[in-house]
Amino acid sequence: MTERTTATGRETWFHPRASLARDDWDVVVDASLDGWQHTGLRTADFRERELELPAGEVERLIVPLEGGCLVRAITEDGAVHEVELEGRASVFDGPTDCLYLPPGTSATLSAPGTAAGTGRVAVAEAPATTRHPLRRIGRDEVPVELRGRGRASRQVHDLGTPAVLDAERLIVCEVITPAGNWSSYPPHKHDEELPDRESQLEEIYYFELAPAPGAPAAASGAGADPYALFAAASSAATEIELDERVRAGDTALVPGGFHGPAVAPPTHDLYYLNVMAGPGDRVWRITDEPAHEWVREAWQHEAADDRLPYIRTTNGARP
Repeated sequence: MTERTTATGRETWFHPRASLARDDWDVVVDASLDGWQHTGLRTADFRERELELPAGEVERLIVPLEGGCLVRAITEDGAVHEVELEGRASVFDGPTDCLYLPPGTSATLSAPGTAAGTGRVAVAEAPATTRHPLRRIGRDEVPVELRGRGRASRQVHDLGTPAVLDAERLIVCEVITPAGNWSSYPPHKHDEELPDRESQLEEIYYFELAPAPGAPAAASGAGADPYALFAAASSAATEIELDERVRAGDTALVPGGFHGPAVAPPTHDLYYLNVMAGPGDRVWRITDEPAHEWVREAWQHEAADDRLPYIRTTNGARP
């Protein structure tokens, strides 16, 4: 039986931009946070400096957010691996190549070549002991899924899911939600181990926003202050209550409960990186909030949003 998780609310599970900064990192989520134990996340800019990841009993996936990343990794056997990740112009420019680091691996991250100061990177983490091989996952190896229908259409990049990557605990994906659409919908949960029905997984949401192609000039102005919406509500296993305005760089922690929707504003596209792991099997099984189970049936009568698949050209417009 899954032990009930009691949360105090916003101050525990929602963290505005820079509120989780530590050392050289803009965001650090790890077991030092009360009530958190199975997942971790770090994000940082390359401000003409290197970032260090110490060896430990943790597996990691390095995900370029903006620009590329040069990784010098030393595995437990002393082997040195130098891997360049090409990355992408932004999180709204399609999937990225990424790098899996097994437990016992230390790494140094830096901007490649003359690109110092231009990149941003995320490092997804989960405690682990199994030594799966270090592996670079190419951009063309990342499955792209279209989920939902109508105004609940969104695009999912399976960067480090069980279908793509051998790992012990870590599950990583990213979601693009076009302006005005809902994702993480219908509200659902994964906070109990129910054989063949549901898995127990902590989940991290890291958010970014960008003006949608065709948005008015004011949408990218200094005072625009765009925000999306994100909600989470209690289940039988977890007490949580979040109804948040989320901005670029914000982080939401979901120990359990029915979470969603994540709603993009009419003028901006929404991105979030999801990191999941738990004490049981490495599988994503969910239970929809009973009051909203009808949503999936309604999709049978709707078409997918014609803005998907989500593709940007070099000038930021969709072709």
